[in-house]
Amino acid sequence: MSQPHRITSFKGTSEAAQSIRDLISRVACSNATVLITGESGTGKELVARALHDESNRAGGNFVPINCTAIPKELIESELFGHRKGAFTGAMNDRIGRFEMAHGGTIFLDEIGDLSLDMQVKLLRVLQERTVDPVGGLKPVHVDVRVVAATHCDLEAQIAAGKFREDLYYRLNVLPLKTPALRQRPDDVPELLSHFARLCAQNQAQPIAFSDDFLEALQSYAWPGNVRELSNLVDRFSTLFAGQNLNLSSVPADLLPKGLAQMQAERCAHPATALKPIAPKPAKVTSIFSSVTPSLIDEMESNPVEDIIMLAQGLENLPAEGISLKDRLAEIERDLIVQALARTEGNVSQTARLLNLQRTTLIEKLNKYDLRQGVLNVSAAA
Repeated sequence: MSQPHRITSFKGTSEAAQSIRDLISRVACSNATVLITGESGTGKELVARALHDESNRAGGNFVPINCTAIPKELIESELFGHRKGAFTGAMNDRIGRFEMAHGGTIFLDEIGDLSLDMQVKLLRVLQERTVDPVGGLKPVHVDVRVVAATHCDLEAQIAAGKFREDLYYRLNVLPLKTPALRQRPDDVPELLSHFARLCAQNQAQPIAFSDDFLEALQSYAWPGNVRELSNLVDRFSTLFAGQNLNLSSVPADLLPKGLAQMQAERCAHPATALKPIAPKPAKVTSIFSSVTPSLIDEMESNPVEDIIMLAQGLENLPAEGISLKDRLAEIERDLIVQALARTEGNVSQTARLLNLQRTTLIEKLNKYDLRQGVLNVSAAA
């Protein structure tokens, strides 16, 4: 059996991703039925495979079947098998998916789309641990662990008369919910890097994303979840192999609608960058010559302003002296707060305003305890 720390198929460092991996570790070795719920594209089959790989059944087969992909008239034969001559076209005996999974795990994906008559037959299999092949004369014992998954709200389906309540309770012994990608934006950078490496073609360098593009990708809602992200990286890897992509440089028709809207908004309202202040060529004596004593007397007694004036060469040093290090830190913190206010907490734009690397800004946010209310800090920390 694999050790819990080897569960790497469900990517991410967020609390949600770690919670999923912890649950897999705890329930993998049980034979109890698992019901995985979550939106389409959130990795339900990855979780099912991890449950199998971490279990005592890892040496057996993992047999997936998508209940929506099989025509209604064939689903019973697919699940339970059939005997020769059971129906037109049944030229030979055929074992079903449950028998294929004997000693291992069967994964019933989109279980919520099973017809009511098939739900009755599946309930009997879960109760008796036997299957009745179509056209067979006796039941066949199966030793399988059942993992089911659905994107549907099965309780709502029960209320609507579309799903059997007794089957629901048979399936929902160990419930496990996969989070939507929009609920774990901190995992987006790792997922992008992972799929970029997988999709890199002809030994090209994996594609990379600029800070502004990464920020947009983390803000995007991802209605198709990780599957949508994977497809987008595959598209970019094919069209822009080895490139560092910027949000403004990617054609809008290659972006999902939500990202294209972000692109249009940012192009219409680009962030205004602060230009570095050029050093003054004048000597200190010439600066003093333009400032009268009365002007100095009229200055407000503000510590930040005082040190700024001092840095510009004005004689405003208090008689008792100052802590230069502390005053400079006050200036730095005050400027960061102003920049954050201007950008409404946007880390990338704030870094540009202050002419800092994003990682350097994040270190200073931590230093001055300014993380609260700031957008996308943890994703880059």
